[in-house]
Amino acid sequence: MTYIFLQHYWWLVVSLLCAILVFLFFVQGGQSVIFSVSRKEDDRAHLLEVLGSKWEITFTTLVTFGGAFFASFPLFYSTSFGGAYWAWMLLLLCFVLQAVSYEFQSKKGNILGSTAYRVFLMLNGIFAPFLLGVVAGTFFTGAPFTVDKENLTDIASPVISNWDSAWHGLEVLWSSPVNLLFGAVVLFLTRVLALLYIINSGVNEHLHKRLHIRLWTNSALFVFHFLLLAGKLLTIDGYAVDPQTQEVFSEPYKYLHNFLQMPVVAGVFLAGVLLVLFGILRTLLAKYKNGIWFAGTGSILVVVSLLLCAGWNNTSYYPSTTDLQSSLTIVNSSSSYFTLKTMFYVSLFVPFVIAYIAYTWRTLAKNK
Repeated sequence: MTYIFLQHYWWLVVSLLCAILVFLFFVQGGQSVIFSVSRKEDDRAHLLEVLGSKWEITFTTLVTFGGAFFASFPLFYSTSFGGAYWAWMLLLLCFVLQAVSYEFQSKKGNILGSTAYRVFLMLNGIFAPFLLGVVAGTFFTGAPFTVDKENLTDIASPVISNWDSAWHGLEVLWSSPVNLLFGAVVLFLTRVLALLYIINSGVNEHLHKRLHIRLWTNSALFVFHFLLLAGKLLTIDGYAVDPQTQEVFSEPYKYLHNFLQMPVVAGVFLAGVLLVLFGILRTLLAKYKNGIWFAGTGSILVVVSLLLCAGWNNTSYYPSTTDLQSSLTIVNSSSSYFTLKTMFYVSLFVPFVIAYIAYTWRTLAKNK
């Protein structure tokens, strides 16, 4: 159990948790479309109950993902959360709005009224997936920061990472079109997954037809933006790392090279894409209700493979746009060998966590 093995292992674990989180964001995607699906209060209440029974699982997975990232790659956590804090705070604010909305919108005597809380849900449904995608885009495009570990010896200011932008994370919205493409892909993917999930949960014929119409539109938008993003990622320059010296340098077609040099990861990516398309098309072209499981599994595989492409094969997963040698890799940003090895044994409980999520899911889904 070498140090480099543990670093690769924990990047895989973090990637898997992030992929599950993206799948569970179908709750957010549903909140952004349900108010346009029907104007009948009974239908909207039903759809809110279908989605509302799962939102806490999404939040729990977010916390688990953040904790795993912090424990295994603390330098990324301190650099990104400490520097790009406005982007992260806006994302967390979206979750606060969601929690408050589900808690209070149906209670009598609430000050704002149910309409205001439903607007909060819609805002959460639009901005949370988009912001998550935009932030994920920086794994490929980079961010403006510098890292100097020697600052730890400076008693007056022992700060390792410095953010080189006064916008503190908001610059991700205009620094690269790839970031915006990531945001759009995640947004429309969560909408597609939400529509598939609602169809699977069982609705009346009127809602079923309207959900199908929305599924056609959002699927087309998702496929369009995904193809643009895939083409962009396979042709842009990436940031490679010399395994001997740990020097970071720009490499043309780096992410294409990663897929070619890691055929298993490329296979997982292609399998995920095919599963997503199968789940969508079978639902659209036939009276099929289980498309969510194919598309959901496929989305997890696609996200995992993209993150492995960003961090494995001697690649910088968080490039610095102001000082290339400050870029973060799984080698220079990980915890100590002792910490990663100890957490390795703790991670053996991850299947039990997934089993708990599945059990909770089934329990909440029993009452249609």
